[in-house]
Amino acid sequence: MSDRSELISTGKPFSFDKKRDAAFEQLSKRYPTRESLILPALWLTQEQEGWVCQEAIAYIADRIGTFASKVYEAATFYTMYHLRPTGRYHICVCRTLSCWLRGKQEIVDYLRNELSLTPGMVSEDGRYSLEEVECLGHCGSAPVVQLNGEFHEDMDVEKLKALLASLQ
Repeated sequence: MSDRSELISTGKPFSFDKKRDAAFEQLSKRYPTRESLILPALWLTQEQEGWVCQEAIAYIADRIGTFASKVYEAATFYTMYHLRPTGRYHICVCRTLSCWLRGKQEIVDYLRNELSLTPGMVSEDGRYSLEEVECLGHCGSAPVVQLNGEFHEDMDVEKLKALLASLQ
């Protein structure tokens, strides 16, 4: 997470499971060009594996009929794609102006102090990972935190404590 340019290899071949393969085939009928499938294919990969590895980049490129560098470009441009394994609970904190002005740093500081978690890290037990991301599109209800894709608005440290305590 901290170095978005470095791809990690699992050393194992990658392919879509039956469910994602069927979804890919359905999607391929909806897009005007094969390269239009790069983002959905990355999303299917992440849905299946939790992150996008080097082998998945090559698989997607081969499956679409493009260069791996084009898939890599998309995967590294968008912060929604994880190029490393994440924690069971992946916490994204918006780092843009609205969230910054309304207390985003207190949330990050709390996570650093209480969970020994800094942006780009996964906790030693694999339970949590933290990433500071660009605008999550909820500026009117800043600061916003995303936990495993679910938005939590008007966040502060007390609300974060309650949210973390509710996790199984």
